[in-house]
Amino acid sequence: MEIKQLVDGNNLLGEGPLWDVTEQRLYWIDSWGKKIFRAAPDGSELETWDVPEMIGSMALRQQGGAVIALRTGFHFFDFASAECELIFDPEPDMADTRLNDGKVDKRGRFIAGSMDMTEQAAAGSLYRLEPDLSCHKIESQIKVSNGPCWSPDGQTFYFTDTWSGELWAYDYALETGELSNKRIFATCDSADPNDDSGVPDGSTVDAEGFVWNALVYAGEIIRYAPDGSVDRRIDLPVKIATSVMFGGADLDILYVTSIAKSPQPQFPDDGPLGGSLFAIYGLGVRGIEEPRFAG
Repeated sequence: MEIKQLVDGNNLLGEGPLWDVTEQRLYWIDSWGKKIFRAAPDGSELETWDVPEMIGSMALRQQGGAVIALRTGFHFFDFASAECELIFDPEPDMADTRLNDGKVDKRGRFIAGSMDMTEQAAAGSLYRLEPDLSCHKIESQIKVSNGPCWSPDGQTFYFTDTWSGELWAYDYALETGELSNKRIFATCDSADPNDDSGVPDGSTVDAEGFVWNALVYAGEIIRYAPDGSVDRRIDLPVKIATSVMFGGADLDILYVTSIAKSPQPQFPDDGPLGGSLFAIYGLGVRGIEEPRFAG
């Protein structure tokens, strides 16, 4: 196994690595820096786009461009013009929340959650944006929405409210996008925001059905077996790693985003490596192709 720093992006809040098999390019975002990045598998050919607000996540569209989760709701984004077009704001009267992590299911729906920007109040919710652009609330009472992903067959949905210290599993109805049978999938060592053992952030699922989660503030990535047991731990060169995604031509490179400046004052920054994009080689595991939004 080898860990490399690919891009010294100095991302204020690097998030949401997204590998696109069609373009053979990696996308990721800087939530606080209000930017979208795209690069070749080795981090070269770097391109950037500015967005007008804090960005929580993005997904590419089947018909081109992207759908992005901004502070004021779901938007379309055009890479050629760098223009945004509002689709729907699910929380127009909530000044202290913004949309955060999101991914696309096997039917082309975009599932993204919101968060309280102080990370204190359970004011966030989880939303399902349909290809017809209708939006539906599917979970509530969330402080910080993170880690949405699905089992390889698409029938189990994984999700976390970061400061709960728990990863949850739900039964997922592919035909309707409805959630049921919520249960604890795994529990982290600590959910105490003053403890450096970390809490769950972004996740992805590999081809064997194992869940990979970035344990933010702990500098670890954990691979969970389908039964929720810990299969593997990987120590990182930074403490504030945020999210993970498999990519590369063979989907066998694990990309990792990180934060340059800690959003929580009790945690120190990561120094010169903070905010970088990393790649982990030689894991012997392949990921799953990410779907595009059908709307």
